[in-house]
Amino acid sequence: MRSLIDITDFSVEEVTRVLDLADEMIADPARWRTAMQGKILATLFFEPSTRTRLSFESAMLSLGGSVLGFAGADSSSTTKGETLTDTIRVVSGYCDIIAMRHPKEGAPMAAKLCSDVPIINAGDGGHNHPTQTLTDLMTIRREKGRLDHLTIGLCGDLKFGRTVHSLIGAMSRYPGVTFVLISPPELRTPDYVLQSLQDQGIPYRETESLEEAMPELDILYMTRVQKERFFNEADYVRLKDTYILDPEKLRTAKADLRILHPLPRVNEISTRVDADPRAVYFKQTRNGRFVRMALIKTLLEDMQ
Repeated sequence: MRSLIDITDFSVEEVTRVLDLADEMIADPARWRTAMQGKILATLFFEPSTRTRLSFESAMLSLGGSVLGFAGADSSSTTKGETLTDTIRVVSGYCDIIAMRHPKEGAPMAAKLCSDVPIINAGDGGHNHPTQTLTDLMTIRREKGRLDHLTIGLCGDLKFGRTVHSLIGAMSRYPGVTFVLISPPELRTPDYVLQSLQDQGIPYRETESLEEAMPELDILYMTRVQKERFFNEADYVRLKDTYILDPEKLRTAKADLRILHPLPRVNEISTRVDADPRAVYFKQTRNGRFVRMALIKTLLEDMQ
């Protein structure tokens, strides 16, 4: 029984299989309307979510399956003191697969160890978000035609941004990739991520200037400064508007640059950028539905 806790749980070849299947589903969604008929997905979201939870539910319903679950810890038995492992043991008896988001890093791994059904990590603290990463990989591949030989700029909260950490881990496995890490010193990429890049000999550089990095980028991955990760609100207020992408900052960008964002956005991308053909973050969210459809089918049928 396979689960997806970290994007590196899947080999590059397995990632390609999921992305290829997602492409087939985009091309002919009607073909898959009964693929998961009789199967049940449980969405256990101990932390707020809109896009990820709804995209999982939309994915399972699009495959002809059913969905149950909750959208916040306050609506689960954890408010009565039930442990995570007990919750998982109970819920895994009600469903065929679980998508779980939790504020504590490592919680999905703990869930995997006591579950009778596959676990999909839908985000754990500031650690990982592998299905967002699959969505990002799919979007990059569909827009650029490849996942290798790209210069990728990651901008904003690189310290707490689980989407950033997952994407770096995933893209590090493709040849010719260079990272430009754009953040204030307080939100720089964690040392363990940088050490991994160094150990693999993958080129990267850190900078505080988005404008300086812009001309060289093939992909710009914007992130919000996450208020919920800060212990000190004053620090959040001071840093939240550090980077605001607007049409003026894109004047030196490549014509085939692609701008991604895991959403939700706050102030970090001006709405004036939405009309720019290089902005693909709403395409990205749509891709997320099909990636999760492909992942659910793969875990339940192809990797048992």
